[in-house]
Amino acid sequence: MDERIIDRIRQTEHGFKHIIEAGDQILTDQDLQHVDLAIQYLADGSYQVRMLAAYLLGQLSPTRPEALSILETRVADDPNWRVQEILAKAFDYYCKTKGYEESLPVIKKWLSDPHPNIKRAVTEGLRIWTGRPYFKDYPSEAIALISANKADGSEYLRKSVGNALRDISKKHPEEVSDELATWNLTDKKTAFTYKLAKGK
Repeated sequence: MDERIIDRIRQTEHGFKHIIEAGDQILTDQDLQHVDLAIQYLADGSYQVRMLAAYLLGQLSPTRPEALSILETRVADDPNWRVQEILAKAFDYYCKTKGYEESLPVIKKWLSDPHPNIKRAVTEGLRIWTGRPYFKDYPSEAIALISANKADGSEYLRKSVGNALRDISKKHPEEVSDELATWNLTDKKTAFTYKLAKGK
């Protein structure tokens, strides 16, 4: 791969546009082993290059199961929050391409994973959930799936859960209120999520 592209990525500190442009350029080159290249980029010391790796894997994931597996393992372990943002976008791309209803088994699997980054990739990636096909027609299912992590040990994840529910409440206030009414607010973690969901 042209090292000039990679050098330019390393020097650009903000935004995602340059990552997407470089990734799309790489994917048009059919002579490259795209998954192998992404794995190579994941080992780079620059978070920007690891963002590129996550983007490539996301684009490949609907047709290459190994790419989805690498997102779920290697990318989810990356310590940089920007890489985690790309992971969320990558997961949504997977679901959009495969179909949200068809992706339900994978959505549920990721949401039940012990790793908070994997769960957050779903909660954050699919926002606004009820703007997505299938969940648009079944808001209560989206609310139930998101709410399962209301008391998670990760504040980072709980923020995403609360914010996602608040998003949905703008169009489906009764459904969200019905869910929140069932929560045990004596639990501090749940109460934290509740406040965000209520917009307090």
